[in-house]
Amino acid sequence: MNSQSPQGIFSILGGAIIALLVLLAFNCFIIINPGQAGVLSILGEAKDPPLLEGLHFRPPFISFVDVYDVTVQKFEVPAESLTKDLQDLNARFAINFRLDPQVIVDIRRKQGTLENIVAKIIAPQTQESFKIAAALRNVEEAITKRNELKEDFDNALSSRLEKYGIIVLDTSVVDLSFSPQFARAVEEKQIAEQKARKAVYIANEAEQKALAEINRAKGKAEAQRLLAETLKAQGGQLVLEKEAIEAWREGGSQVPKVLVMSGEGASSLPFLLNFEDLE
Repeated sequence: MNSQSPQGIFSILGGAIIALLVLLAFNCFIIINPGQAGVLSILGEAKDPPLLEGLHFRPPFISFVDVYDVTVQKFEVPAESLTKDLQDLNARFAINFRLDPQVIVDIRRKQGTLENIVAKIIAPQTQESFKIAAALRNVEEAITKRNELKEDFDNALSSRLEKYGIIVLDTSVVDLSFSPQFARAVEEKQIAEQKARKAVYIANEAEQKALAEINRAKGKAEAQRLLAETLKAQGGQLVLEKEAIEAWREGGSQVPKVLVMSGEGASSLPFLLNFEDLE
């Protein structure tokens, strides 16, 4: 039976010690990368302060480090509420947030994992914040003033999540819907408004046509009046001339004198024409 030499035994022990030291080295230190924060727990108890990026010592075998992602996270959260006029309003929000690394130990103690944070904190607080924003306006205002609704929602959500160490960076309304009854009411209102606008247009068009007809009628009436005055003046002069000529033909003692207009128009000067002068 071959027995190992003392040198071989020391060699094996040396290798085992080196392996143990390497194992201890790996268990005694942890590296926290950028965008991460760690929580050191010793015998199950979370310890302050938080482990930020860099190399950190931890007691071997009796400690554990929970590593959290503190970069921007995004989750879509549904919410529903009643508006001021008691209409159903459903929404879906995309929440961009990150965990505050300075309070990550408190987050670990009270909330646990990121999944718990989303399910137990962000989702219910989103619902409550949406109720606050929706209750300030009726359903039509919630739709037509969507930016104001979002602003009220953002303010309510940020103030509620801040105390949990959750920093809201941005929100967006992925979907906003309302009851089928209100959808039909909106459609009917739009149709009624279109008909009303068309009726106003037709009435204005008819009014413009009527005014045009009145103006044309006034123009015609004025033209006819002026023509009648002109014909009346010219007709009276012709009657006088005709009567004078008829009297002369019947053998009157005097040669008729006819009033003749010199020039044209109302400003022309009249003179008497004696038929004896023509003989």
